[in-house]
This record gives sequence, structure tokens and C-alpha cells, in this order.
Amino acid sequence: MNVGTSVPLPAYTIDPAFMAKKAEELGFESIWYAEHAAVPVKSDSPFPATGGEIPWTYSHFTDPYIALARASAVTSKIKLGTGITLVPERNPLLLAKEIATLDRYSGGVSSLA
Repeated sequence: MNVGTSVPLPAYTIDPAFMAKKAEELGFESIWYAEHAAVPVKSDSPFPATGGEIPWTYSHFTDPYIALARASAVTSKIKLGTGITLVPERNPLLLAKEIATLDRYSGGVSSLA
């Protein structure tokens, strides 16, 4: 059975290269980083905290493609992918180029989801 892991990447907390290398060492088949381009700092919803304040770690996410590029530099066989890509919020030509470049430099182990 192949098991992957989906890891949130709040900025400035966990190095995506460290996380991917550790996941590969532990035998995970894949690692997935999600995209959250813009998260409000204030919300009317009581989740995930009372008072409408969004916790800092939820509102500052790294770019998944840059994080995956960093991860690809220190891994050799773990598959790399985005848990979600917000396609309507990206320039389609630049996104295609980013994905193709990541696929090239990762040795063909990247996936778009």
C-alpha cells in the first residue's frame, strides 16, 4: 500500500525541504502541499478561534510550487504534489510554466491536484 502525507505549510515554521526529506526517509510515497493564496485575518466565523481572529499560522502560507521546488532539491523518489491549486486565481501561462519547470527539475515526480 502507498501512503502519502498532506502537510500544511505555514510560512516561517517548517522548512518544506526538511519535511519532504523526513517523509521520504520514513517511507511515504508522496507529500502534498496545499495552496492558500489569501486567507482573511478577521472572520465572522467562530472557527478556528473565538473572536474572529484567524491564528497567525493559518493566515501566512508559503507558495506550494516554491516549497515543492525546495523539496525536490533534497529528495530523489518521493512524489511531490499540490493538495489543491487555485487555478482561477493564477495566470494560466505562468502556472503551466511553473508546473513544467517543477516537473523537469524534480525528475518527473511532481503532480498537479
